[in-house]
Amino acid sequence: MSNTEEQAGPSAAGSLAHRVPDLGALELLLAVARVGSLGGAAREVGITQPAASSRIRSMERQLGVALVDRSPRGSRLTDAGALVTDWARRIVEAAEAFDAGAQALRDRRDSRLRVAASMTIAEYLLPGWLLALRAQRPDTAVSLHAGNSTVVAERLLSDEADLGFVEGLTVPTGLDSVVIAHDRLIVVTAPGHPWGRRGRPVAAEELASTPLILREKGSGTRQVLDAALGGLARPLIELSSTTAVKAAAVSGAGPAVLSELAVGEELAMRRLVRVPVDGVALARDLRAVWPTGHRPTGPARDLLSLTRD
Repeated sequence: MSNTEEQAGPSAAGSLAHRVPDLGALELLLAVARVGSLGGAAREVGITQPAASSRIRSMERQLGVALVDRSPRGSRLTDAGALVTDWARRIVEAAEAFDAGAQALRDRRDSRLRVAASMTIAEYLLPGWLLALRAQRPDTAVSLHAGNSTVVAERLLSDEADLGFVEGLTVPTGLDSVVIAHDRLIVVTAPGHPWGRRGRPVAAEELASTPLILREKGSGTRQVLDAALGGLARPLIELSSTTAVKAAAVSGAGPAVLSELAVGEELAMRRLVRVPVDGVALARDLRAVWPTGHRPTGPARDLLSLTRD
């Protein structure tokens, strides 16, 4: 035998997982010690007697010692079996403590959900999803922070949010994502605005060169519009929420570009009118996002599933 082989020692037999019986086998051995019968032990742990016999034999082969003497009068632990049972009891107790600790961690995780979402999703989609989540998890406290896509990414990466939703063209660096919905941006004005009264579409070039009521830089809406038009004129007004942009447009301040989701009521009541645009597509994906490699769990996972029903 080489020096290398001599130094290898017990590790040559494999990892602990291969040398130590699993918890199910140890729990079965403890049940045999309690009830004095392999059949009774099998019923206690919820398996058949043949399966229990097979598991005991497998454990004996694994350890290299006889653990149970079987006879018509029942099953009795051997001296080695009694010693292994004492060790098994400590292992099972440690596993129960481990399980209780893990459950406490899950309970703490499940007691709250921190969501960060860009404005359109926060205002027009999340309320319905959160109501559905509350029906599933009434004891989970939910907090929602609404901001632009850049802010959403910052909160996720600084562990200030468990799940985020964004509207931009690209996924922020450091985040994984999944598309949850599709949206379209449309140009709207008050009915009295010249664009609202003329009978022909606005060309993409005219839209790009016209001062518009816009969201702030960093918003998904602004990113999509800027990319689609290849640049924008200096904003007529720059505002930090969809609601504010909509109100400014309704007041007649000028044309705005907003999510179709956000203006359904205003269009139906003729407080705003839709302006057709030629030569540009303003579709976008809405995404759920989370830090790379950390797939949502607990309430965050449940909320994500609700967005995709």
